[in-house]
Parts: sequence; structure tokens; C-alpha cells
Amino acid sequence: MDAVSSLSRKFAPFDVLPAESPLAMPTQNLRQRPETFGRDRHPPTTPAFLWLRRLLVIGGAVLLTGWGAFEMNRVLNSMGVSTLGIIVLALFIILGAWISLSFTSSLAGFVSVLRHGGLGLGISRDTPLPALMSRTAVLMPTYNEDPDRVLVGLRAIHDSLAATGRIDAFDFFMLSDTTDPDVWVREERAYLSFVEAVNGQGRIFYRRRPKNIDRKSGNLEEWVKRFGGAYQQMLTLDADSVMDGGLIVRTVSAMERHENVALIQTLPVIIGGKTLFARMQQFAGRVYGPLIAHGIAWWHGSEGNYWGHNAVIRTRAFAEQAGLPHLPGRKPFGGGILSHDFVEAALMRRGGWAIHMIPGLFGSYEESPPSLTDVAIRDRRWCQGNLQHGKIVLSRGLHWVSRMHMMVGIGAYITSPLWLLFLMFGILISLQAHFDRPEYFGDTKTLYPHWPQVDPVQAKYVFIGTMAVLLAPKGLALIATLFDRAMLRSCGGFLRLVASIALETLIGGLIAPIAMLIHTSGVISILRGRDSGWNAQNRDDGRVSLKEIAHGYWIYTAFGLVLAAAAWSVSFSLFLWMTPVLIGLALAIPLAAMTASRDVGLWLKSWGLLLIPEETALPPILQLATENDLRRTQTEAMPNRPPAEAFAALRSNADLATEHRRALPAPRQPGSTIDPNLLVGLLKLREAGSVAEALGTLTRQEKAAVLCSAEGLDLVLGLPF
Repeated sequence: MDAVSSLSRKFAPFDVLPAESPLAMPTQNLRQRPETFGRDRHPPTTPAFLWLRRLLVIGGAVLLTGWGAFEMNRVLNSMGVSTLGIIVLALFIILGAWISLSFTSSLAGFVSVLRHGGLGLGISRDTPLPALMSRTAVLMPTYNEDPDRVLVGLRAIHDSLAATGRIDAFDFFMLSDTTDPDVWVREERAYLSFVEAVNGQGRIFYRRRPKNIDRKSGNLEEWVKRFGGAYQQMLTLDADSVMDGGLIVRTVSAMERHENVALIQTLPVIIGGKTLFARMQQFAGRVYGPLIAHGIAWWHGSEGNYWGHNAVIRTRAFAEQAGLPHLPGRKPFGGGILSHDFVEAALMRRGGWAIHMIPGLFGSYEESPPSLTDVAIRDRRWCQGNLQHGKIVLSRGLHWVSRMHMMVGIGAYITSPLWLLFLMFGILISLQAHFDRPEYFGDTKTLYPHWPQVDPVQAKYVFIGTMAVLLAPKGLALIATLFDRAMLRSCGGFLRLVASIALETLIGGLIAPIAMLIHTSGVISILRGRDSGWNAQNRDDGRVSLKEIAHGYWIYTAFGLVLAAAAWSVSFSLFLWMTPVLIGLALAIPLAAMTASRDVGLWLKSWGLLLIPEETALPPILQLATENDLRRTQTEAMPNRPPAEAFAALRSNADLATEHRRALPAPRQPGSTIDPNLLVGLLKLREAGSVAEALGTLTRQEKAAVLCSAEGLDLVLGLPF
């Protein structure tokens, strides 16, 4: 039943929310240790010899970094110490530690993948689905998203769970933080259509917060405090999440069997990419991602992390330990915590609960932003959130691995300006060698000359070694895929897989210096006190004009040309060494345009490049999502589709208006806060002579406020056209 016909007749009213079952969620004090209620500091689900795993991964990274530092010192300071040499060496050690840990963790993941690991907690891939003994809430937070598109994934999850025969153990909540009144009314219409289509009365619920305090974390906290007591687990989703019902049932069953576990994170695979950039992201995530995820799961053990969605969480543990405080100081470092997921996992582990990641089960999916520009917008917010962790990482009682998660998150953005500094100081060393004429013998009598400090031959070996460590995870992923014949076939075979890895590595390498500058500018703007705000993510792959791209990326091209001129003026050899960086920056505009192109992405797909298994053979859950999306697009193409504007939608559909009225919050009580948007909006409605006149004078905030009021709704419905 489509969105048009589903509300064309009167249906029996039903409650859009269940009876409340409050659960206390106290705000945590980061300056004192929490109450752990007698839980063991070492959870019983901790893998055996976890200390040895960590010694191998972290110790190996330390040794590799030390070896690299020794060799780099020979390059820079073997004939004498210089200030620039010490600075470059220090930067090299920090950046070398970063890529060394990634390398040793990937080695661990390589072994785990070959051994078909990545499960634990008694989870099996092949045994019959277990029975469930408790209730789980499936939570879909949404913020100004296209509701019909959001419900494509949620409907697929519902139908997949129904196919398992375990649907009665799950309730579904659409938790809206939407501020756009038109999107809000569309959410209500889409929700009512969904409920009627699947006969979901009493199992599928909708709640909108008039004030989206603390964003997504506040959205979940409000749900826990009102309804959390009725559910042992909650499955948190994102607006683009899709999860297989069997995967959900196995994960929830593992949670039921292990009372000490607070969170089980699955591995979301990126799907649905059409632009070249999105297809590169999903290819890298599908081919390299499992190896990386297996590696971190292998040595994180019971001190895993949380990525904010596609995870099953024990509601009681979340309520007990994950109440987030506001950080002291002003934005961007103070206020509400943006990257709340890392912190919530760290606080639950601090309280004695285990946090696990299960990368060995497939069936968890998400989407990727379609272009480098969209990733930059999203990463600006993530960058601010991760830098906020600098105020949290020293909190009392955190496990050292949890602190490490936060430091790695900070490093994901701090390393970009460090790479830029490394590049700049490398140029300065070359300038020094070019303009400072070396004195080969000096004033002291000696048989041996004082050669210039930089050893170009040794520098070449260090560069080759660094690139080998940096690219090793891709090579290990290729080898691991060769042992998985089904995976190899579904990626197009050996030759196409190798060509895809080479293509992704080449284009990714050219984009890397652009991303470095984008992240660097983000870090600088945050340090200057600029807040990122919070906007809905772009999930469409619409065309972007070359003019818009040129306006956004000319600065990177200009920087690249200036850098190239500087390198050329110093020496031709320096120019050649910097060529990979210079080409990427000089071609910033065409690279951004090409990677944002849907035509290029689909053309490569037609040649069997950048393929992932989910494209070669759609899993059942993605077949459901595809069918739902087809129904959505067909409905949108119908000439009599419902109006998108809120006033028109409510005035044209009496059933929708009735359900909207039933879901309104309680009226304001005397003495409570006065909403100026509501007062002004009501006044404008009273003075308006028509709907068009009202729409011309109301702001978005005023429109949302009057639609949140029974009096405002009456005025809207009573206005003449």
C-alpha cells in the first residue's frame, strides 16, 4: 500500500506511543569514579591472553616506530644535529606511530580473517536462529531527513525480522528531532502509512521532540528516561541504516546470554554508492574494512568502541553510566558532546560493563556521502566532536584502552596538520641545504669532510619503507580475498580486483593532500572558536556544477601551484619528490568534479571495477530495501501524490490532521516557559487572510510552533485558501 492510498480511508485510532516506563539516567561526573555495583573490572567475556594480543600489536607498533625513527635520524642528523632535523624527526615519530599501529593491527586482522574469526560471545553464523526471551526496541533517530527514504530502511528491517519469526520480540520507534515543519508532517504521514501497511499498531511508534536538546544523544536519553524500563536492549540506527533480521536476532541473543555485556557493535558495510567517490568509499570499506575491523576487535577485546549506530545496547547499562554532562567552557570545545558514541562506550566500560565488536557477521549496512564536499561537511562536525574528547580523555576511572580510542579519534584529524607541518619543514630543510653552502673541512684539521646532513639515498629507503607500511593493509586485504573464492568472484575476479585496488589507491592518493588541507582548515577553524553546528547529511547524489566545485576548490589548486613553484625553485629533485602531493592539489577541481560524478561511477561499475559482493548478488535484506525504494520512487512520480507543504498536507487529509492533533504535546501550564515563536505565530495566523498570506509571513520556527499547538492547528485548518 503506497503513501497516497494508505490514508485515503478512516482507520481506527491507535496510540503512537506506548505506556511510559521510566528509567533513571543520571548525568555522569567525569571527575570522580562511578558506582560499578560490584561488577568485576575484568569482565568474564574478556578473551584469553588479551594482554598478549595487545603486547604484540602495540609492542610491534612501538618497535616499528623506533626502527623508523632510527633510520630517519640517520637521514637527518647522522653528521650533526640541527633544529630543523629534530623538528622533522619528532613529527616523523608521531606520524610513524600512527601508521605503525594501523599496520600491526591490520596484521592481527589478517590472521583473524584467515582463521574465520571475528565472532565471540558464542555467536554462530550457521546454527539455527535462537529464541529470544526479552524485548528489544529498534530506535531510528531522525533529524530533518526525507521520511519516506528513512522508512525504506526501517521497513526492510521490520520485514526481515518478521521473516525470522521473532518480530514479537521487537518494538520500533521513530524518534524525530526534526525542526522543519514540512518534514515533520511528512514524517507523521509516512509513519501512519507504514503502520497500516504492516499492521503495526502497538508495535511501531512515533515521537517528535519539540526542542532537540543535545541532538542525537539527547534524543536517545529522552527515550530512555520515558520508555527505557520496558526494554532490555535497544538497537540504535542511523537514518541510512539497514540491518538483516538474522544478524539482529543473533546479536540480541548474545546480549541475553551475557549479562555483563553492555554493547555489541556490528560492522556496517557501505552500500548504494553511485558516484565515483561513494563507490570508492564502499569498495574500500568492503575489501579493506573487514580486515581492519577484525584487527581492532582482536586486540580491543571487551574494551571495544561504539560508532553511534548499528549496535545493540543494554538499556540498563546505558541509563546507568552513559548520561552525558555538558563540558565546561564555550563552544566549540564546551557545551554538548558532539561525538557522543566514543564517550558513551568509555563510560559504560568505566562502570564495569563489557563493550564488544563482532565483525564476523555480515548484514549491517549504511550509506556514504556522495562527494568529497559532503564528506568535508560531515567531517567538520566529527572533527569538532573528536577534539572535544581532549577534555574527556583524562576523566577519572576510564580504562586505558578507552582513553586510547579517544586519542586515536583526535589523531584522525590532528595528523592532517602534522602531515602539513612535516611537508613544510621538509621543504625548509631542502632550502637550508640549497642556500647554506656546506663547509666540507671547516677550521678543524681533519682527513674527512663534513658532508651535508641530509642523506638522499637513506631518505629514499625510509620513504619506500614508510609507503610499504602505509599501503600494507591494502596488500593484506588483497591476499585475504584470494583465500575467499566467493568474495573474489563477487568482486569481479582477480584481475578486476587488482585493477580496482590500484584505481582506488591512485585516486585516493591524489585526493589525500586535498583532504589533508580540508582537515587542517577544520582544525584551525575549531581552534579559532568556530562551531560547526548540526545539519542533516546529504544522502543524494545530485549533480554539482563545475562552477560550484571551482568556487570551493580553487584555493587548493592555488596552494598546489605555489608549492610547486617553491619546490622547483629549490631543486628539481625536491620537485620530483613532491610530485604526488603537487599533482593532487593542482588537479583539485577536476578531481572533485570527477569523483562527484554519477556517470563516472556507474561507467566503472559497468566495466566490473570497484565492485562489492552486495552489488553482484543482493542479500535478502537489501532486496527488501530495494523493493521499498522502488515503491517510494513510484509514489513520488504519481501526479496525485500528497502535498509536501505542512499546511496543505493537513488541510487536504482529515485523518492526518486528526492523528497530528492526537500526538500534540500537553498544553502549556501557567508558570512554564513562554515560547515567543508560538505567540508571534498565532498572532500572524489570526491576522492572515489566507493560507498563502500566512505562509508568506511565518518563519520556519513560528510555523513549527503553531503546528505544535491545538489552537494553532485550528487556525491553520480554518484559514481560507
